[in-house]
Amino acid sequence: PLLCDLTVNGPGFIMSRIKASFLEAGVNDIIKNGAPTKPKCTTESSNHNVVVDFSSPNIAKEMHVGHLRSTIIGEAVCRILEYTGSDVKRVNHVGDWGTQFGMLIQYLKEEYPNFHSDIPNITDLTGFYKNAKSRFDESPEFKKISQLNVVKLQGGDEECRKIWQVLCDVSRKEFEKVYKRLDITVEECGESFYNDKIAPVIDEFVERDMINVEEGGAKCVFVPKYKVPLMLQKSDGGYGYDSTDMAAIKYRLDRLNASQIVYITDFTQADHFQMVFAAAKKIGWVDDESHRLDHIGFGTVQGEDGKRFKTRSGDTVRLVDLLDEAVARMEASLKERRAEGKVATSEDEVHATASAMGYGAVKYFDLRRNPTSNYIFSYDRMLDTKGNTAIYLLYAHARLESIVSKGKADFGADVDALIKDGKAKIVLAHKSERNLGLHLQFFADSIEDTLKDLFPYHICDFVYALSIAASEFVTQCKVLGSPEMESRLLLCRATAITMRQCFDLLGIRHVMRI
Repeated sequence: PLLCDLTVNGPGFIMSRIKASFLEAGVNDIIKNGAPTKPKCTTESSNHNVVVDFSSPNIAKEMHVGHLRSTIIGEAVCRILEYTGSDVKRVNHVGDWGTQFGMLIQYLKEEYPNFHSDIPNITDLTGFYKNAKSRFDESPEFKKISQLNVVKLQGGDEECRKIWQVLCDVSRKEFEKVYKRLDITVEECGESFYNDKIAPVIDEFVERDMINVEEGGAKCVFVPKYKVPLMLQKSDGGYGYDSTDMAAIKYRLDRLNASQIVYITDFTQADHFQMVFAAAKKIGWVDDESHRLDHIGFGTVQGEDGKRFKTRSGDTVRLVDLLDEAVARMEASLKERRAEGKVATSEDEVHATASAMGYGAVKYFDLRRNPTSNYIFSYDRMLDTKGNTAIYLLYAHARLESIVSKGKADFGADVDALIKDGKAKIVLAHKSERNLGLHLQFFADSIEDTLKDLFPYHICDFVYALSIAASEFVTQCKVLGSPEMESRLLLCRATAITMRQCFDLLGIRHVMRI
């Protein structure tokens, strides 16, 4: 039995304790395996293919704060699904197709006439796009040529295709600056990829007599619960988001053999994706028993004024600048604490440590809440060393590893040697030890909860509660120099191992020493 000390408390309350031996078995397994125990529901079958569609910036535009949530939530969701055994396809559905490319192609031709031999170095994508848009709005001649460029591009014109490729390549370099900082892995498969797959999808709906031809010739599909239809083809014969997303879901189900598809966008697109899902069910591509379709719609990142987060001049905040500012502030804080003798970080380690903590702080500040909620972006709150922040958690983790290191250096208690020699044994005698052992048991539960709705905040809640239990343990129980030192050092290590697994699932770099 797992329970002991059964007592009746008040009118009908039965109180019990979990046996220490059960908790001890759990924490000793963490030490033995070098990892926390996975939940039993983890998918080990190789046929569980999941497509996660996230990040999805637009070509010829800078990644801005609006892309932050999709990018970091998507990365965490991918890591969690991979950890639990799914074969995950990480898809970056970039906006690399559409009428805007006509003006961008023309502007590049005019501004960089030697682009054939000298690839332009466009570092300010936002400025480039704004200038092209201004020319488009102000010059009727430029506008007309731009519109012709769209037709030529879609028709495969060699020069237009080459300029389009230049714009894509330049944009990818800028996107990669963000992805590298945030440790994001994603494979580009943009809107243009599905262009030749749209017509067959429309034909399939026509053959099944599911198309409504509206006045003007637009081809639409009506789905239950929605009065407005999906428009698979515009009256002028062109395609839009509805067309592309229907072709994409068909490709992902048929060619990628996806049994689950996850879309991560802002909440305003919720109805659009529910209609796409409904249309896919209507035509028989998906069924509830063998497929799962998810849309994670996230809220808005706001400034202190409660409006969309922007610069003081009213411009959209570049994501690279936002991330670099977090690191700069963290680096200044570490240097100040180092001068005061409050941290063990060496001068050479400061920047790497600040990068891990700064980027981690931005990620955790977002991931720790329900993604559907809005939140106010605040460097001060996310970089706080107290409370539910990545900074607090990373310090808590480093403190545990520091205790383990001191055990070896000052008392000769080598945790790694104990584990290697098979002599590692944790005994949970004190109530704070048992409490920490109980919290470590909840890891698998947090993963199971996350798999239900794919919201990473469940893991954040777990690791924060775990760190509080660990703090209580090292405060109430003497570790170094105590008769129970070896057992307690191993408990510190088991907790640190579990925290590192959580950091990894959230896409946060851990730090061994601060």
